[in-house]
Amino acid sequence: MPSLLTCQAGFEDLLARELADARAVVAARGPGWVVADRAPEDLAFAHALLVDAVEVRGDSVNALAQRITEVFLETLRGERIETAWPCIFAGPAELVGLGRRVSAVEKAFLELLKKKLSRVAKLAGGDIPRGVGEARGLFVWFTDFGVAQVARTLRTNGPQRMADDDLAPSRSYLKVEEAYVVLGEEPATDQTVVDLGAAPGGWSYSAAKRGAHVIAIDNGPLKGGALNHPRIEHRREDAFRFVPSFARASEGTAPAAGCDWLFCDMVEEPHHVLRHIVEPWLTRGWCRRFVVNLKFGRVDPLALLRELRAPDSVLARLAPGTRIRHLYHDREEFTLTGVVKPAE
Repeated sequence: MPSLLTCQAGFEDLLARELADARAVVAARGPGWVVADRAPEDLAFAHALLVDAVEVRGDSVNALAQRITEVFLETLRGERIETAWPCIFAGPAELVGLGRRVSAVEKAFLELLKKKLSRVAKLAGGDIPRGVGEARGLFVWFTDFGVAQVARTLRTNGPQRMADDDLAPSRSYLKVEEAYVVLGEEPATDQTVVDLGAAPGGWSYSAAKRGAHVIAIDNGPLKGGALNHPRIEHRREDAFRFVPSFARASEGTAPAAGCDWLFCDMVEEPHHVLRHIVEPWLTRGWCRRFVVNLKFGRVDPLALLRELRAPDSVLARLAPGTRIRHLYHDREEFTLTGVVKPAE
């Protein structure tokens, strides 16, 4: 059965190209969504996947609600619901007025469900599970005012909207907060973070507020909550030439112990970042985990994806399992999150 995949609006063509690379056939697309004959795992541009989606149509709110109820009840046979379950109705914000239709159909659906299965209806909730994985519930995505895709299983890739912080010095703060969700881990008290290209300090502030010690490397100034933060050590140095003290101390003896986290979000050509930051830091064991952004505005994003996923890439060799995502808060960039393989 086909699957509907959601993405950031405006990036549907790139998601379709990524699916084609995975030998999936795209049947339809619209703002923020693509329908394909199958849903490969670990896609970069897909935010969530409605697995084995069923298309329903209706000329009115009640007709759509009735059809969605029928699909839900048909797939519920033999299944017991004892705890809260996600009941998600959504659609592209780019279709003006669609939000009102979605809300009306959701309300009508819940009224119908209460009449048939009151206990199940009372357990319905509106929260999408955080992180990467599958959830069972009811997931409805409207592709038009009279057309919706309905699925019982949602596969989440991690991207989601994050809450802002008034002290965060830049919008980029939201990207690293989102990256933690994708990785399933975040900096902790007394861990060490090296933030290359830190200014104005959004990522450094994010780690410091969690109790980590941050070495922020940038010739530019820090701002907002990052400025003069007691857990942020700002060094005005070139991020590409920076060598951490633990690496210098270990020269000629044992391998470097490494910091807990490497952060890097710079407006640089992606291959330059890969060659001069990602590869040496991973190869030399200078970090245990990393969050790195690669800007793809001036390169072919799919060609870059193929390079990153190649069996002989630095990520495949030294950090297998690295997740490459185009996040909800990303623009023309990939966010890489991973854990470095221990030295053998």
